[in-house]
Amino acid sequence: MPEQHDRPQGTGPRFQFDTKYYRAKPPQECSWSKPVPPFKRYADPIAELELPQPQTAGGKGIWDTIRDRRSQRRYLDEPMSVADLSQLLWATQGITGEGDPRFRATASAGALHPHDTYLVVNRVEGFGPGIAHYDIRQHRLALIKQGECGAQCAEACLGQRFCSTAEVVFAWGAVVDRTCQKYGDRGYRYLHLDAGHIGAHLQLATSALGLGSVNIGAFLDDEVNDLFGLDGVEQFIIYLTAVGKPT
Repeated sequence: MPEQHDRPQGTGPRFQFDTKYYRAKPPQECSWSKPVPPFKRYADPIAELELPQPQTAGGKGIWDTIRDRRSQRRYLDEPMSVADLSQLLWATQGITGEGDPRFRATASAGALHPHDTYLVVNRVEGFGPGIAHYDIRQHRLALIKQGECGAQCAEACLGQRFCSTAEVVFAWGAVVDRTCQKYGDRGYRYLHLDAGHIGAHLQLATSALGLGSVNIGAFLDDEVNDLFGLDGVEQFIIYLTAVGKPT
């Protein structure tokens, strides 16, 4: 058995230490988590947008897409097309095949997919502005808060102004119990890993469409969670990405 070290100091090291697996101590059933539905849906949104079916074949080659990917913080003052938005949502969280559970575009620990996709809609053809939620099963958007929210998002993201100039800001909210009902405390590791998978897919998808994006990890948690109507405990934002047409 590997040598046991003293419990480290600091929140980050303690988290890593306390969620370790040991061969002599197999994972235990979680005692504090509860079952939750695999999908979230807002029953009475302000408005809904049916998204066109995404393209699932052809397009720019993967090697060219990877080579051309760059972080972009400056965007043109133009709206995003609904077709492009549909493609980005499908590439990050869309259903790619039937099964139990359904196959999804990104990898997830235990195929539990804990993240809901929220959008700060600044400029999308015929929709918004406001806060929207992606209904994965129906491939549609639900507008849950109406009005300009880009400036508030930028302020909550430590003054990163491109949140207000991007066409859309994607935000991924973790539903803790979706993953932790199976993995317990270690599930918090998987929440962050799964968000990374989604963010990487979005960056490649934007590159393939000739758009620009930049990922955001620096933000005031309470303010960002409040913007999207999340409690910050059972559901909270882990990661954001601004997307737009680069200058």
